[in-house]
Amino acid sequence: MKIGKLNKIDLRALWNGEATDFTPWLAKDENIELLGETIGIELEVQEQEKNVGIFRADILCKDTVTDEYVLIENQLERTDHNHLGQLMTYGAGLDAVTIIWIARTFSEEHRAALDWLNRITDDQINFFGIEIEVYKIGDSLPAPMFQLVSKPNDWSKSVKSSARSAQITETKQLQLEYWQALKKYLESSNSFIKSQKPSPQHWTNYALGRSYFHMQATAAVKGDFIRIEVIISGDDAKNNFHKLKSQYEEDVSKYFDDKFYWEELPEGKISSIYIKKSAFITKRKEWPEQHEWFKNNLEKLDKYFRPKIKAL
Repeated sequence: MKIGKLNKIDLRALWNGEATDFTPWLAKDENIELLGETIGIELEVQEQEKNVGIFRADILCKDTVTDEYVLIENQLERTDHNHLGQLMTYGAGLDAVTIIWIARTFSEEHRAALDWLNRITDDQINFFGIEIEVYKIGDSLPAPMFQLVSKPNDWSKSVKSSARSAQITETKQLQLEYWQALKKYLESSNSFIKSQKPSPQHWTNYALGRSYFHMQATAAVKGDFIRIEVIISGDDAKNNFHKLKSQYEEDVSKYFDDKFYWEELPEGKISSIYIKKSAFITKRKEWPEQHEWFKNNLEKLDKYFRPKIKAL
């Protein structure tokens, strides 16, 4: 059996300029999706060359789960102080909570600077350093590869967050363990559903491929039920809700065992579509069955609604 050899390609052979070539390439759906998979965030491009005062940020995205801004700054050379300063300026000007710095090579000083920023900020602010390389095997097409060189330290940030919140209640601790167990279950069963970092609250969110739309899983201690919702928010929430309802209300019920509820919430800023079932999350022995219900229905909802939402 013949085995090919990876040949590293000069970045400038593919992208002559950062603003003119690399940024438009990265902003394409398939490429921003590859970057999102590298850092574990589903991204949606909002603008390229976004004005920030007299400056221009390379790419502004949104995290499709949280609807919070993600700033991307590109560099086809070794990292330098100018770009580090730009990251801080653009991040502050755009109120971005996740900042991604992409470069050919990271100096040890700039890698250490991002690690330090991740240590001193709370769990709401995240800095990523990513090196990009391109390879070919023989006459194959060039293939980009993103390599994480700096990322948030979730463990240390969780410690800080816990210290600030003083004592966690027994119910909150149960909720945290419940979502941790569900995350582990999804990963061990090779589900394509990607979890957020578990938090001590009665809900957790999952991406649906577009900002202002996400899935929310709820485990209610008081009401003794579990629920999955497709949450629709933003200025056009009511219009999008009615579009989906008019086209798919009858059809969607064919694919699920549980009853579907369409809730416009006229007085609120969101609308939701949900299924639910009775469940007691205080009974740990029932968690595997509940987590299987979450897995199956999260996957079904994602497959059903994702393409329809993107087509709106």
